[in-house]
Amino acid sequence: QVQLVESGGGLVQSGGSLRLSCAVSRSIFNHYNLGWYRQAPGKQRELVANFRGMYKEYADSVKGRFTISGDQGKFTVDLQMDNLKPEDTAVYYCNSHPTPALPWGQGTQVTVSA
Repeated sequence: QVQLVESGGGLVQSGGSLRLSCAVSRSIFNHYNLGWYRQAPGKQRELVANFRGMYKEYADSVKGRFTISGDQGKFTVDLQMDNLKPEDTAVYYCNSHPTPALPWGQGTQVTVSA
């Protein structure tokens, strides 16, 4: 069964940092372009960052603050989030990109207090 397991969320003050991690299978890591999405309360899910090999792309709202990376040894996709803002508060998910074609995982909650 396809599984995407997100972890690393939590409560942090504005300006703080968190590192999210998404564990996937070897086949998923090697077959799909992967990315991080987020969904804030009352809002649609949006793409935050994605990567394909060395190419990385970010939403304007997180550019310069978030860094996406993939670990070929651990088959994880990480999202380093620095200088967090209250508007970054959301549930964060990983999935394939450009189309989120895999079953969604449970996500990981990120809450940023002012």
